Amino acid sequence: MKPSFFEVRIPSGVDASELAGVLEGSDFLGAWEQDGLIRLYWQGAREDILEKVSIGLRQMGMELSREVMALFEVKVQDWNAQWAASVQPVRVGRRFLIRPSWSSPAIPDGAIELIVDPQQAFGTGHHATTQLLLEWLEDVEWHPGARVLDVGTGSGILCMGALRLGATSALGIDIDSTAIACAKGYARTNHFHDDLEFAVMRLVEVPRQDYSVILANVDRRTLLALCRDFSRLRSAKTSLVLSGILQEDQEEIRTAYQAEGWRYEGNRTRDDWVAIQFGVPSAGDSSSGSDSKYAISAS
Repeated sequence: MKPSFFEVRIPSGVDASELAGVLEGSDFLGAWEQDGLIRLYWQGAREDILEKVSIGLRQMGMELSREVMALFEVKVQDWNAQWAASVQPVRVGRRFLIRPSWSSPAIPDGAIELIVDPQQAFGTGHHATTQLLLEWLEDVEWHPGARVLDVGTGSGILCMGALRLGATSALGIDIDSTAIACAKGYARTNHFHDDLEFAVMRLVEVPRQDYSVILANVDRRTLLALCRDFSRLRSAKTSLVLSGILQEDQEEIRTAYQAEGWRYEGNRTRDDWVAIQFGVPSAGDSSSGSDSKYAISAS
């Protein structure tokens, strides 16, 4: 018997990656946010899918009426086509052009092309949280030896973008083995080699090194839980940039990280999302930065 696939559509207004983490299980395939809707994908029996979504939302402190949820069965032969149709080439920042392999748009002079097909990993470059970090990476003044760590790497697109812009090496980690398998495939497609490494690993397991840039595009709860572990990895010139944060949650994140000794250096916003930059205070430095400061030098 062929497997059944289902799509649940709910209005945006919730962190799709956080909801996906809550719903994670053997029959949940992933989430996609597009056109003001969050699309949740399932494989298996139709029964109780909407109830599972409701329970997941309640765990996040949200209530959503069943009347605004829509459930559709997706025919097996349409499954890959539906994923493919949802992703088109996208320009990000001044230089990035991110496209699926089946699309061949004209490549502008000086553009950085990354080929990323939709799979079961977050980070195809279409979401504001990913775009904020790619644009931030464009503003970094890269120096020889710059090392990047990406926590919750998903597709690995941030590591690949950093290397194309001038970083010397990058490590992307994720606790999801499927995401790491996808990231390694994308690295091969885009012709990366020994300068790029992906690993199934928790942040607490990462060896201490002098990371110039640490990135994390994950949900609020994960950022709060990992606050102390990030501090273990900072060196004198580490820049930490966090995304996946709803604007209403940014003060909570900022307060938690400043309490761990990080210096707030600014933010960047898009739609309902914010990326926050932190640095390491110099001796006697009690400043908290300003919202207008964003570009930094990594060394």
